[in-house]
Amino acid sequence: MEVCVDSVQSAVTAEEAGATQVELCANLMEGGTTPSAGMLKVIKRNVKIPIVVMLRPRAGDFLYSELEYQVMKEDLACLKEFGADGFALGLLTADGAVDVIRCKELLQQCHPLPVTFHRAFDMVKTPHESLETIIQLGFQSVLTSGCDTSVLEGLPQISKLVQLAGDRISIVPAGGVTERNISRIMTGLGRPYTVFHCSGRATVQSAMLYRNNTVSMGSSSGGEYTTRVACVQRLKMILSNARIAVSKLKE
Repeated sequence: MEVCVDSVQSAVTAEEAGATQVELCANLMEGGTTPSAGMLKVIKRNVKIPIVVMLRPRAGDFLYSELEYQVMKEDLACLKEFGADGFALGLLTADGAVDVIRCKELLQQCHPLPVTFHRAFDMVKTPHESLETIIQLGFQSVLTSGCDTSVLEGLPQISKLVQLAGDRISIVPAGGVTERNISRIMTGLGRPYTVFHCSGRATVQSAMLYRNNTVSMGSSSGGEYTTRVACVQRLKMILSNARIAVSKLKE
């Protein structure tokens, strides 16, 4: 179980719940962006499981300007120095193909760390052709909802991708995985699949006693006095239900 987190507390909670690694980002409400070096440093001091760091300079699409690309390279250098155990990244061309030139350069900069092609994959024009490109480039895994709104809707495509990939790359179901649907996802894949990506978050109220509810700092998550953090109970339930489903498939 890889858990996507955007705070130190969520990373600590993910490890407590049994995650095998975390994907660290900022701004999960916007799909995740590059986290700060400070957050990585503090998490590395407080958890022992591997930390895969997202490289995404902004929200939105995955077609980046030259300046944005330079930001990614600088962030990569900094985060690698501060102890990242791997990276998750993805760049596309204007016509929806994998940006081979830039991905290759970033992979070389990441070496020898493992690299995941993140859910930019779900925005490609031709998933099967793009998967072959990603494999040839040397990525170790791909995060995907099957190019659909969530993993459940994308299960048929994910199953095809798993078959195409074989043992050449790990296809990681990601997007809308919860304790309520993980059993259906595992069963729907039709094989004892053991890897998936989730966040397992819950809403936490602020400890602020005084609240000025007339002012907004730009939050789109329901106000300035709530946050979304990883929930140990939800994550444990997701993992437990996944293990039960996999054990049944092995029978």
